Amino acid sequence: MFLTAVRRSSNVLKSFKPLYDRVLVERVAAETKTKGGIMLPEKSQGKVLEATVVSAGTGLRNEKGELVALTVKPGDRVLLPEYGGTKVVVEDKEYSIFRESDLLGVFH
Repeated sequence: MFLTAVRRSSNVLKSFKPLYDRVLVERVAAETKTKGGIMLPEKSQGKVLEATVVSAGTGLRNEKGELVALTVKPGDRVLLPEYGGTKVVVEDKEYSIFRESDLLGVFH
């Protein structure tokens, strides 16, 4: 699944690039089955807080005017806040845009 998200990101990068310290992410699909094979109804599926970075802006400028680069890069798996972000549809796919400072962490 991780490789398909990276492959799809190359197509999105050609048509959309976030500005400054913003990051375009694609949420991971919610689990529809338990480990035992039981199908979960939509109401019991939790909100997915994990996403893959598809594209990232160039960074933000500090008080001296120097460019501070982002710490996340395309392909990173990140933890999102429960609320926030801006939903965006690019090439018929739904993505979200967050500021890098709103991201809670990066999975290694």
